[in-house]
Amino acid sequence: MSEHLYGDDPEPSDRPPAGPLYVPVRPGPSGCAARMFRTPLGGRTAVGFTTRQALAATLGPGQEWIRLAEPALRALAEPLGVTTLTVDPQFAAPGVGASARGAGRVRDPRPAGMARVTGAAALVDVVCGAERLRRASS
Repeated sequence: MSEHLYGDDPEPSDRPPAGPLYVPVRPGPSGCAARMFRTPLGGRTAVGFTTRQALAATLGPGQEWIRLAEPALRALAEPLGVTTLTVDPQFAAPGVGASARGAGRVRDPRPAGMARVTGAAALVDVVCGAERLRRASS
């Protein structure tokens, strides 16, 4: 079997590094933490964007970010058990079985195309937002 060159192979087995990425972050107790997301099938993934415009179009203009190289983002996510990296996600789909579980529920008011944050990351986002409101009103 002959090896394919990148130009010949539509899906090369070894993808070249994505380069510096805009990585969405959330405030944490000791600075900021990279946000982890879910794939449409429920797997955990780190997310990076090649441009600030792509990040803002997906997560909103107020989303905080840091610049990280792909290997650095992978190294940051690996201790959390996250081995997938999604670069420039185009849209987010509801989770598997969400339509059956969500029957009769009010739909999420976020605009279509926004990545879905779940689990501990979503809880931290809510807690941090409440803390910011409390500080602002003091």
